[in-house]
Amino acid sequence: MSDPAEHFILALSCPNRPGIVAAVSTFLFEKGCNILEAQQYDDQESGRFFTRIVFNVVQGQATIEAIRAGFAAIADTFSFTWTLRSKAEKRRVLLLASKFDHCLADLLYRWRIGEIPMEVTGIISNHPRETYAHLDFDGVPFHHLPVTKDSKMAQEAKIWEIFQSTNTELAVLARYMQVLSDDLSAKVSGKCINIHHSFLPGFKGAKPYHQAHARGVKLMGATAHYVTSDLDEGPIIEQDVERISHQDSADDMVRKGRDIERRVLARALSWHLQDRVLLAGGRTVVFRD
Repeated sequence: MSDPAEHFILALSCPNRPGIVAAVSTFLFEKGCNILEAQQYDDQESGRFFTRIVFNVVQGQATIEAIRAGFAAIADTFSFTWTLRSKAEKRRVLLLASKFDHCLADLLYRWRIGEIPMEVTGIISNHPRETYAHLDFDGVPFHHLPVTKDSKMAQEAKIWEIFQSTNTELAVLARYMQVLSDDLSAKVSGKCINIHHSFLPGFKGAKPYHQAHARGVKLMGATAHYVTSDLDEGPIIEQDVERISHQDSADDMVRKGRDIERRVLARALSWHLQDRVLLAGGRTVVFRD
C-alpha cells in the first residue's frame, strides 16, 4: 500500500455545472484515496467553481503520477484548470529586496525555522551584499543587480535568466522598490507576489506613510497581491490593518507599517505555497486554513 502519511493537494477551477464534486470524489475513491480536507466555492457572478482538496492513498498502490494521468480525462470533460502535487513538495522561491530588509529578514527567519517550507533559489537586490551584512543568508546565492534608467532592460533580463535557470516557481518582491516593466510583469504573471505598503489603490508612489499621515488616516494597512502590468493593481491575496490616532507620527506609522507588511506578505506567500490561492480573473479565491 502507498504511504498514507503522504498527503496530496488537488486545486482546481472550472465553469460551474452539476456533477463536478461527484466526479472528483468518485475518481479519488476508485483510486483508493481518502479525502482529508475539502473546501469549495461557487462564484455566482462569474459562473465558476473552485475547490481545494487534501487527500491520501489508503488502499492500493496509486502514485501521484498515476492519479494525475487518470485525472486528466475528468479534467478535460469539465474544462478544469488544475494542479496536483504532494504536500511535502517544497516549491522553489526567488526573493527580491531593496534597501529596506524587514520583509526579507522575516521570510528568511520563517523559512529557516520551517514555518514556510520552500526552497529559496536566490536573493536578488539592487543594493550590494553589505546592505544585509547583519543577515544570515544560510548559503542562499545572492545576486547584486544594480539598476539605472539605462540598464533596466539588461538588469531585468538577468532577473528572468536567474528565474528560469534556477527552475524558480515563484518570485517574491519583499519590498523590492523597482517597478517591473510590462515585459517582465507579463512573464511572471501569476508567479510573482508583491507587498504594497498601503491599502490599494491608495497612497501610491514615494513615502506612502507620510502621505497617509498628511491625510490624517485612522486605519493603515498593507496589501499582498500578484504582480501585473497594471502597477499595484494585481489580484489581491491578503490585507491587514492597524488602528492609529492623531498621536502617531509619520515615523510611528512607518514602524507599525513594517509590522503589517511582514505578516501580510508571510501569510500570502504561505497560502500560495499551500495552493490555497486560486485566480478568479482580477480577483482571487483564498481557502484559508
